Amino acid sequence: MDSYEINKDTVALIPKDSKHTIVYEVDNSFEVNKSALKIVEESCEYFGSSLEGRQVGTSKLIGYTHKVPVIIEESFDLIFFPTLSPKNNECSWLAYDHIYKPDKFKDKTIIELKNGKKLLVDVSTAIIDNQLYRCSRLKDTLQLRKIDKN
Repeated sequence: MDSYEINKDTVALIPKDSKHTIVYEVDNSFEVNKSALKIVEESCEYFGSSLEGRQVGTSKLIGYTHKVPVIIEESFDLIFFPTLSPKNNECSWLAYDHIYKPDKFKDKTIIELKNGKKLLVDVSTAIIDNQLYRCSRLKDTLQLRKIDKN
């Protein structure tokens, strides 16, 4: 597959190599002939922004400047976070709302999803915990702003 936009069923983008990504959705998985970063960039553009714009917006909202989570699409609360620097070809992108809990497995992390499935990611549990915290801050900040407008 050569084209893919992140949607509410997208769970994770796991790089196979620098030009191919395994996309995990709630009920299936498949390979896309693009890097995970390219899929995230094109998904942001599909929903009317750029990845850079989303990153700057997140930085302004929660104060972090590196490895920031991004809001791919606002009405579905599609928040994804990178496991490494987004420029790193080994960086995976995970959907905040699909994660139930991370568990340590040697020097890696097993992500248990809300649908009961599990994914192994090649980063420490501390990194995942930190990224989940950033996502919760981002989501809370957005929800408070929505309430303030009403």
